[in-house]
Amino acid sequence: MIEEADYVVIGAGTAGCVVASRLSEDPWTKVALLEAGGSDLSIWIQLPIGYGRTFFDKRINWMFETEAVPALGGRTSYWPRGKVVGGSGSINAMVHVRGFPHDYDAWAAAGNPGWGWDDVLPFFRRSEDHDLVDEGFHGRGGPQHVTDISGSVHPLCNWFLETGRAMGYPVTADFNGPHGEGFGIYQINTRGGWRASTANAYYWPVRHRQNLTLIRKARVLRVVFEGRRAVGVAYIQGGRERVIRARREVVLCAGAIGSPQLLQLSGVGDAQLLMRHGIPVVADLPAVGRNLQDHLAVSYFYRTSVPTLNNVLRPFTGKLAAAIRYMIDRRGPLSMSVNQAGGFVRARPEDPHPTFQLYFSPVSYTKTPIAARRLLNPDPFPAFLLSFNACRPTSRGHLEIRSADPFAPPLIHPNYLATEQDIAEARIGVRLLRTIARSKPLADIIVEELVPGPAVADEDALFADFRARADTVYHPTSTCRMGPDPRDAVVDARLRVHGVQGLRVIDASVFPQVTSGNTNAPTVMVAEKGAAMLAQDRNLR
Repeated sequence: MIEEADYVVIGAGTAGCVVASRLSEDPWTKVALLEAGGSDLSIWIQLPIGYGRTFFDKRINWMFETEAVPALGGRTSYWPRGKVVGGSGSINAMVHVRGFPHDYDAWAAAGNPGWGWDDVLPFFRRSEDHDLVDEGFHGRGGPQHVTDISGSVHPLCNWFLETGRAMGYPVTADFNGPHGEGFGIYQINTRGGWRASTANAYYWPVRHRQNLTLIRKARVLRVVFEGRRAVGVAYIQGGRERVIRARREVVLCAGAIGSPQLLQLSGVGDAQLLMRHGIPVVADLPAVGRNLQDHLAVSYFYRTSVPTLNNVLRPFTGKLAAAIRYMIDRRGPLSMSVNQAGGFVRARPEDPHPTFQLYFSPVSYTKTPIAARRLLNPDPFPAFLLSFNACRPTSRGHLEIRSADPFAPPLIHPNYLATEQDIAEARIGVRLLRTIARSKPLADIIVEELVPGPAVADEDALFADFRARADTVYHPTSTCRMGPDPRDAVVDARLRVHGVQGLRVIDASVFPQVTSGNTNAPTVMVAEKGAAMLAQDRNLR
């Protein structure tokens, strides 16, 4: 069993696979990659539409549950996160969205030099092998494939796009291009009809490198410190506790939940919290676990007079036909996410940037409880769903350990709808969904609104319905926020943890604020940039 490495990377998820792959490009650098979960070699992981089967699979999913959220009527929220090689990128819907340039310019303006749009664009491009050719915006030949599905989506998506055009919104061919605002078709991370997680794109092609070791089923207990320097990692595997030492640095890539949890368990966090749980304080960093952000969405469901994906995926004959086509050419509905179309639109013309992200899925699930839903068993009638979330929510929550027990899940407080801005945008967003559904040509094929239904009519009733049904879009970020001030940030602009040595955090937890869209692609970018920083600092030494 390996006992020492130059870099010990905690978490073989979306970020960790990137960091370990890039660091091990130097044959003289020894990298150990620790993963709490097991292998991602499952058909339900690799089959793009199979992610519906992993939603409640405790073997590969941490299956977190938040604390009660007052603004959601005291409901808790279910937060699936990947506990498997590839992390949440092995169980997500594969939507590839970078966000907008102003997201990253805001990161830099918050005191993080080197994180503006012009700084991060090269790392987006470095990660990509993109179907669309745009030398200024897209990369070719990178590890992770980005698939343009615009020619393969369900025909109902075109009704949605034409409705947006009729309403006066732009229709974009590329959400990740220079003109990404408007209605459009999402790009996804697949290659040849299979999921293109960072495990598939970064780890598996280089798994035979002699200087790269993946240790699976390794539950990390804490970072080991000597004084204020991180020198290794304690973990348990097969019932036995082990320690692996890091000659250079320990790199936390455990995600927006796991990274702050491990910091607190290791004595890095709010001193009062740590002392309350009997954990010796290594560094008093009150921002660890704070500043939690997430996207909050609600879905409306509409029955249609024309066929939807329900007509394909519900009957046995449709499933069989889809399976045969997939086996022949790796195409068809099994090769894609059900999140096929969407948009980024402004609430008001005077808004400087897009306010809402839209989701249009030509499929619906209204007849089964969420715990029983499977993407291959939609409603037995034609219908679709239409959703939105605010791009840049201002509410911030927090998470903290509930005890010194490393096996106890943390207390997660999302604190949704805690600001007047977020409440106002929720009220505007639900009206926008209704306006879209009542606009032609989409209105011509809608038979009825199934949920919330016509009885929910006035503004207060619509907002009450939002509070009753809205939930996470699975985009938690910012719990180890990047910033120059240790009083309200956890890492500096080079992703080094304030107040200690030899320890960095490289994952979505370092986002200064959540980006205007899905968070997987920005996490890959952060990992690419963080790995480059580690390599640069190694060479300088």
